[in-house]
Amino acid sequence: MKLTTAQALVRWLLAQRSEALDGREVPLFPGVFAIFGHGNVLGLGTALEEHRDALWKDPSTGKSVSALPLWRGQTEQGMALAAVGYAKATHRRQVGVVTSSIGPGALNMVTAAGVAHANRLPVLLLPGDTFTSRAPDPVLQQVEHFGDPTATVNDAFRAVSRYFDRITRPEQLLSTLPQVARVLTDPADAGPVTLALPQDVQVETYDFPDALFAPVTHRPPRPRPDRRALTEAAGALRAAKKPLLVLGGGVRYSGAGERALAFAERHGIPVTETTAGRTLVPHGHPLHAGPLGVTGSTSANVLAAEADVVLAVGTRLQDFTTASWTIFSPGVRLISLNAARFDAVKHGALAVVGDADAGLTDLAAQLESWRVGPLWTDRAAAERGRWDAHIDALRAASGEVPTYAQVVGAVNDLSEPRDYVMTASGGMPGELIGGWRGAGPVGMDVEYGFSCMGYELAGAWGAAMAHTEGLVTTMLGDGSYLMLNSELFSAAFAGHPFVAVVCDNDGYAVIARLQEGQGGKPFNNFLADCRSAHESPPRVDFARHAESLGCAVFTASTVDDVRAAYAKAREAAVAGRRPAVVVVRTQPNSWTEAGAWWEVGVPEHLSGRDGIESGKVRQVRYLNRN
Repeated sequence: MKLTTAQALVRWLLAQRSEALDGREVPLFPGVFAIFGHGNVLGLGTALEEHRDALWKDPSTGKSVSALPLWRGQTEQGMALAAVGYAKATHRRQVGVVTSSIGPGALNMVTAAGVAHANRLPVLLLPGDTFTSRAPDPVLQQVEHFGDPTATVNDAFRAVSRYFDRITRPEQLLSTLPQVARVLTDPADAGPVTLALPQDVQVETYDFPDALFAPVTHRPPRPRPDRRALTEAAGALRAAKKPLLVLGGGVRYSGAGERALAFAERHGIPVTETTAGRTLVPHGHPLHAGPLGVTGSTSANVLAAEADVVLAVGTRLQDFTTASWTIFSPGVRLISLNAARFDAVKHGALAVVGDADAGLTDLAAQLESWRVGPLWTDRAAAERGRWDAHIDALRAASGEVPTYAQVVGAVNDLSEPRDYVMTASGGMPGELIGGWRGAGPVGMDVEYGFSCMGYELAGAWGAAMAHTEGLVTTMLGDGSYLMLNSELFSAAFAGHPFVAVVCDNDGYAVIARLQEGQGGKPFNNFLADCRSAHESPPRVDFARHAESLGCAVFTASTVDDVRAAYAKAREAAVAGRRPAVVVVRTQPNSWTEAGAWWEVGVPEHLSGRDGIESGKVRQVRYLNRN
């Protein structure tokens, strides 16, 4: 079949299928985000236009929908972040495709690639590139490297891509596309893939074999752990008096949430969650100790400090989860069940490499009827009860201006079981992770692997495309809103509803807290501490700005106002098929604290240095496997 490189790539995208968590067959690539420029409009753009009317017939419903819809965003970074949000909402079973022109358009996607890489989320990036022929060099938007003519700005993607290739011949697709599919669908290797597409190569033709475009259904493998590792892990658990089960994002992506909870119930093990694993356990479950770490709960942190064996499933144990490795006792035995050996071997853990669902099944079979003593089992509910009382007090506190905890409480109370809540940066992750009470099967996306400001709105656009059984609500501060808000218009234009709750506290409040809490002087975080030429600097009217981008808008100034505004926003978003934005002034200095330590770089002359030094004494660098 004689096709251009771009035509062949699009036909291949259309042929790829994926198995969703519920067993349904779905398109692996459900859509493309695109901003066209001279580097991609005639090659890839033409190929996409040729298939604009292609249909996908859902085998489970018989309904036909657009096979590869094209969505136009306003920034390349925003589109790529939307694709990341889509991947998270589909549990890594579907992958957004993003294309840009060369130069600045391509580089705008690098940050989003970092988000996907840090969070192990698949996304396919197709930046245009300069001419392989070099005949017209230097071309518009080309950055020339004096000592390396083969280098382009797209090489910046190498550091934030799980797989990178520059297609310099059409036939190279035959060898690289299987690797693209492997990385995007492999639980152990998932992450962003970048295929740089020189604009002359995009339109070169080649006789591609028909077999390249045969439909393929990708089913994520479920590798079973090594038996010897399972036996050693089971022996460590049987010897434990105070074991703790830590559930991470890998449990969610494996679809092993119910398996993990049944494992905990059978053996009486208290359960905690990481940031990526949040809401896997129903809040009121008697074994639920709460979320773990700096932005978690004192209930989970207390149990973690006493645990003698920790079974960590599907988590890389990031510093906020481990309180910079001070959360566990020095003598703890760590068992890491993970699909990626890279993560399983960290910190001297007993590595059990395999799928979360299959691994827990096999481990339960080895443990048979073993069960923890009831005193330790009952600690989870007791400690979480104390944490719940603390959150209740924060939500009930009086004051003219609402706190983050009160805003989260209002949204939590009015949410439905199948809703989806999101955040990414600033102080809101601590409020959602520590204070949210999940009751349904879907839950939460807190992008705290990269903590990317602006993900809250762009990612919500992607999540709203994917998550259609409930309403997506994203919560963010004024700083994140100002960082990247243009995809509100994209979502409104495309007809994808969600609710955005914007908490305005006049600046980067959480960084100001860190700065001043460690002894630094107020500087460049709150707007009042920033340089301005005006005695009365201008303020942003977030409500009018969001309205100008096509959103329904509601404002609130009290906790009761927040409840009323959020209820109306939910209705308006669904009825109007567009984002609804709730703007609320919030207190700048009220936070939910879990009492855990976090290592940051503090100069010796600041007062916070003493706390860093004392924390370093408690820091566990490497665990003893014996």
